Amino acid sequence: MNLLMKTEIITREKKTRSDTVQRLMAFGALIIIFIGFSLASPYFFTFRNVIGILISTAVNGLLAIGVTFIIITGGIDLSVGTVMTLSAVMSGVFITYWNLPVPLGVMAGILTGSTAGFFNGILVSKFKLPPFVATLGMLNVARGFSLVISKLSPIYFDLDKSVSSIAMGSILGKIIPGFEIPNAVLIMFGSAIIAGLILSKTILGRYAYAIGSNEKAVQLSGVNIIFWKTAIYTVAGIFIGIAGVVIAARLNSAQPSLGLGYELEAIAAAVIGGTSLSGGEGTILGTIIGAFIISTLTNGLRIMSVPQEWQIVITGFIIIAAVYLDILRRGKQS
Repeated sequence: MNLLMKTEIITREKKTRSDTVQRLMAFGALIIIFIGFSLASPYFFTFRNVIGILISTAVNGLLAIGVTFIIITGGIDLSVGTVMTLSAVMSGVFITYWNLPVPLGVMAGILTGSTAGFFNGILVSKFKLPPFVATLGMLNVARGFSLVISKLSPIYFDLDKSVSSIAMGSILGKIIPGFEIPNAVLIMFGSAIIAGLILSKTILGRYAYAIGSNEKAVQLSGVNIIFWKTAIYTVAGIFIGIAGVVIAARLNSAQPSLGLGYELEAIAAAVIGGTSLSGGEGTILGTIIGAFIISTLTNGLRIMSVPQEWQIVITGFIIIAAVYLDILRRGKQS
């Protein structure tokens, strides 16, 4: 028994060191990318452009936070983009169609995301559908509902509702003059802190890592896998719902045709940040760094006038490289 405990401690220490190295590598890559584009273009390292990078990271960062929970359990979620869109549409329905207060519209968007996460969790845990299949189905369900509910048309918010201030206003700027950092960025960082605490300090976080590491062993120990896995997917859905509210506020409208493609960037951010697709490993800090890498790279390539199709190609190669490095890293641990 003592030998087993020592082995587990050694394995845990190795994983901790590996995660730290992965985060440092990701952060180093972010710094190199930032310096490289700053030297290549005088328009990159400006206050306006840096704020633009922060804003563009906010939505993808929130989606990546939700995806991180799911990937840590050994699953995947392909529906985050369209669920985000459905959440935005439901906020639009409450605020514009039904003329209800903005806080109710915000809650409707978040509740929509958590409900979709709940059903994903049920399909995966209770009905034993592969996460890829279950979330692919939810992708189409959410996309279809978004188009039906909105009647194929964008839902615009009235200016007097001040919905846009949720994302583009600046509470910090009112407190500290000159620090006009958009609320969307503060929402992302606040959500990241909460998510990090959930993963590191709560039983839900511990079970997420345990299920991803060895689900069978966790089940044999008497843990209710169905309950906890569903709870994890539901919590992930909350962050996706928040992303829906933020993107609706940022655009001052709910665009039902948006969503497709966001899931790939969210998954890429998590993987680049060190979350293992095999499950059992990952941190919110690493995910946020990964999200910034993608946003900074995309922004820099756009400033350098690189065609959008080549931006997609480069992002694809980065994802492949990140997954391959993860395979090498896990091989060294075993």
